[in-house]
Amino acid sequence: MGGPPSDPVLVGLVDALCAAKRPESTLIWKRSPKVQELLRGLGTGTIAATHEGLDTKPSRAAEHLRNVMEHHGLLPPRDRWLPRFEQWIHDKLIDLPAEVARPARHFATWHHLRRIRAIADTGGDTQPSVRSAKQEITETVKFLSWLWTTYGRTIETCTQRDVDQWIATGPTTRHTIRTFLVVCKRDRLNAAVQLGHRAPKTSPSLTQEQRIAWIRELLTGESETLPYRVAGVLILLYAQPLKSIVRLQTSSIVDGNPMVITFGKHPVDVPEPFAQLVRDLLSHRTNLRTSGHGNPWLFPGTHAGDHLHPDTIMHRLRLIGMSNLGARNSALDDLVLECPPPIVADALGYSHQVAFLHAERSGETWARYAGRRIR
Repeated sequence: MGGPPSDPVLVGLVDALCAAKRPESTLIWKRSPKVQELLRGLGTGTIAATHEGLDTKPSRAAEHLRNVMEHHGLLPPRDRWLPRFEQWIHDKLIDLPAEVARPARHFATWHHLRRIRAIADTGGDTQPSVRSAKQEITETVKFLSWLWTTYGRTIETCTQRDVDQWIATGPTTRHTIRTFLVVCKRDRLNAAVQLGHRAPKTSPSLTQEQRIAWIRELLTGESETLPYRVAGVLILLYAQPLKSIVRLQTSSIVDGNPMVITFGKHPVDVPEPFAQLVRDLLSHRTNLRTSGHGNPWLFPGTHAGDHLHPDTIMHRLRLIGMSNLGARNSALDDLVLECPPPIVADALGYSHQVAFLHAERSGETWARYAGRRIR
């Protein structure tokens, strides 16, 4: 970047890069012409050392520097998914016919974007909402494009028969246009069409024998590396969804007698030998060598200060044949038979409604459980 920087932000950035536990990784990263151009621009001031400045040079290198600077307090935290989502909406709709783009933009902006901005303003995790919003907008665009090219109709002139035909002649993902139709009715674009909730035909689950076999394999086997073994057992024992697992912080674990971990309103015990597996992970967390010291997450990600992406764990477990959803359903089904559903919900971070639904699906209510225990 030339001579010593005078901007305190750049001074902090240099210190952060130099403090990496693996300096050779930083040196290799700096060999890229794009990285050199970015660092040179920051050093000369042609690129401002701000979020807005980095936005002018969209690249993986810019995002890496942004993560490092946020992690070390050199830039204020900013939701990373919201700006990408705004750009995604623009790119998605730019080349569409006006008859398709207009209602799709209304849906994307006044329903999804407004809701996701509200989540970002409160410091919530916007990534799951952005993912579901993209799917709903994508399916809505497909539906509106089909409606216009096939019948020359817009959402205002769409009929119930059009909706029924679209749903009946394609994959189940087409049901995600339901939210769009609800918004159209609310905003008086078309109140004549509707689409009910889609009830899944099956609910994946494991038998108790399969669940125990997977717990044994992940505790003692060598089918996966340590972080993914711990993540798998957190699903099998505590019915934790992946989005909650990746957001677990090391401070959520207290290694006492016994070890406890907090998922919801109160801590739960961690039995041996799983407790030892968690201790091993705490001592050997990955992805901490490159500008990642001080990372609070139990499962650190590849970017400074970030955690693993839920899909990363999902794909790794899928490769060894474990069903994430099946394992979670089976664990929750079993837990609500051993404890009152409200207690399970509070301990594991679920709503009471979800816990009672699993209790009913398992063929037991808490009253019947209590009677069984008395007998």
